[in-house]
Amino acid sequence: MQIKYLVSSMIFWWRENKLSFEQDCELLRSLGLGIELWPTIRGQAACRYNRRNWSRLAAATNGMNVSMLSRDDHPSLKQWQEQIQCAEILKASIVAKPEQLLALNGNHQKNHYDRINLDFASEIVKLAQKYNVRLCLETGELATVKQIGDKFDSLSYCLDTGFANLDTVFNFEQYVDQLAPKIRHLHLHDNYGITDDHEPPGLKGGISKDKWQYLLDTLSRYDNEVTCCLEMYPSMPAIMIRQAAEFIFDELKWPDEPKKMLNARKAVALPKRNTAL
Repeated sequence: MQIKYLVSSMIFWWRENKLSFEQDCELLRSLGLGIELWPTIRGQAACRYNRRNWSRLAAATNGMNVSMLSRDDHPSLKQWQEQIQCAEILKASIVAKPEQLLALNGNHQKNHYDRINLDFASEIVKLAQKYNVRLCLETGELATVKQIGDKFDSLSYCLDTGFANLDTVFNFEQYVDQLAPKIRHLHLHDNYGITDDHEPPGLKGGISKDKWQYLLDTLSRYDNEVTCCLEMYPSMPAIMIRQAAEFIFDELKWPDEPKKMLNARKAVALPKRNTAL
């Protein structure tokens, strides 16, 4: 198994604007990290995957590993094609939630996905194959994710650790066991089991070290290239990245830390984090 590490642009949401996107990318590039793009900037409705933005996105992310969250404004098939073409240019995968593939309006009832016609999802999968873009289905209700994933062989899974820690029906290990063979993407963040806090991994009282180790050990049984995206939110970007790196690489001993990040962490004497388990 080989791991690539990205950081979600969620981490910059509170200050992102037309002048900061390039700076955000440069910060991550200096640490050897890639970026996962969000479809919109906070406070704006325009999708950044629109054709007119392609050249800017390509220039800012040049040389970086990139993934993209699917737009979540009930995109039409034409809009899906546009974002898939954007992903082709950026050499990016696309992470989508079940409702985005099934063209749901957000008012569906739980456990009623079996009543949804999969024709729309089928067209999206065909487009992704046409443009050689990996499509990853993000963790939602486990039965639903499995149902869609079993229907389309080319679909990969994105395991969201925070979501798996909150589920009241299936436990964390069950999510890992069920999805592991097709996991190609991870959203790494933590919570206390109550709300989706999107805290950096390693909270005292959050996901235990045993569960993080179980995830790594299970994924290691498969020869997949896995993209790990740090999807964090509450505090300053540099602080969150440092805290996540200390837990993932120093405490958990996950492999493939980017050399630039390792060198940067060695060069700066930083106080030890106080949230270790």
